[in-house]
Amino acid sequence: MSLDGLTALARRELEQLRYPAPNWVLPRDGLVDVVVVGGGMCGQTATFALLREGVTNLRCLDRAARGDEGPWTTFARMDILRSPKHLTGPDLGIASLTYRAYHEAKFGLAHWEKLHKIDRLEWARYLMWVRETAGIPVENEIAVRTMELERGAVRISTAKETIRARKVVLAMGREGSGALRWPNFATFDPAKRAPGVYHSADDLDFAKLRAKRFGILGAGASAFDNAAEALEAGAAGVVMFARRPILPQVNKSKWTAFPGFLHGYSALDDARRWRFFTYIFGEQVPPPYESVLRCERHPGFSIRFDEGWKDILPGPKVVTAKGEHRFDAVIVCTGFDVNLMDRPEIAPMREAIDTWRNHVSAAEAEKYPEEARFPYLGDAFQVGGTHAELGRVHVFNWGSTMSHGALAGDIPGLEIGARRLATGIVRDLFLEDADRHWERLQVHNEDELKPTRYFVPLEKRK
Repeated sequence: MSLDGLTALARRELEQLRYPAPNWVLPRDGLVDVVVVGGGMCGQTATFALLREGVTNLRCLDRAARGDEGPWTTFARMDILRSPKHLTGPDLGIASLTYRAYHEAKFGLAHWEKLHKIDRLEWARYLMWVRETAGIPVENEIAVRTMELERGAVRISTAKETIRARKVVLAMGREGSGALRWPNFATFDPAKRAPGVYHSADDLDFAKLRAKRFGILGAGASAFDNAAEALEAGAAGVVMFARRPILPQVNKSKWTAFPGFLHGYSALDDARRWRFFTYIFGEQVPPPYESVLRCERHPGFSIRFDEGWKDILPGPKVVTAKGEHRFDAVIVCTGFDVNLMDRPEIAPMREAIDTWRNHVSAAEAEKYPEEARFPYLGDAFQVGGTHAELGRVHVFNWGSTMSHGALAGDIPGLEIGARRLATGIVRDLFLEDADRHWERLQVHNEDELKPTRYFVPLEKRK
């Protein structure tokens, strides 16, 4: 079957599933029912799940240009995905929308069977194909500036307009959980960083840095991916610095990717949820072996273990406990800090948001400060706190991990997460209008027996 044939089949199956489902949500003047902020993998899938549940008065906004949503074509620099090729998620259980169906239609069954893992850019193309095939509406180049709570709604401000929504889903990816994580050094100020100092999430043109010597802070997956990109673009050499004496060896988070954990984790009590993920995060994640081997192919690559950085000086020059090292460019590969309070979009409501700090002992919060900053979320990813309207905001990104597990960012749990999110939003929208639905029930009059001799007109019924 060709890709065009698969597209036609998928659309036929969606039609057979009565997609998009008829809208049932009662309208409210001037209000959009749901606004999804972010049109990457999580935002797109959340929007798809809502459409399948008959929530059609919605909008999905993304600040990026079409095709650049999420990290896949920008700062994600792995050549292949880190997940196994057989995983599903964006398809929401529709076989013709799975990556495997897409790949076999485009490249053939034999190619699929030989495939090790999915090409990163092909995954981006696949996500776009799902969006177009299912008619998932994403509005590009619309950046949300601020959100404010008001009675019965969330007021969203963009450069172009103000939108009032009954529900808002924050699906802004890893960065949408907080901000770039920078090391806290004595003289280094990220806001005033000297030329040649980059973060792994920066828009880097490695071709322009050809023949340069790179210093890399960190030894995780993104560190190896950035090192490989530099080496493949012709870097003169790459030196990676790790504060540990060895690389992490076991990916504990991989163990969680089974239905029992993905479905059941959020039902655990706070103490056990805290125990699970503080342990998982504390164990660290090893880089994928493919990423390590990708770097090892180059003679200009080396790792200096047990040598964390102490400072970054102009030059750029790296200071460690063992000496100073001068490079043409350095890349800080320390990822993203989870701190919803750092997000400018939620500034007006940040003081009201509940976090995990309020649900563990002071000693535990001090021991695990980042985990303590995760938002404490309800059963449908809704924010809790001191403002009565906070439940209108749902966090569907990495910031939901302490409360729900990795259901909003990692592929294995994406379908479970999107369905849970949509189910909760549908429930809330119905409950909010339950009395109006009761009124509609009473006046409902669909004459089932009209074609028979037992039909009685409404005015004659007693």
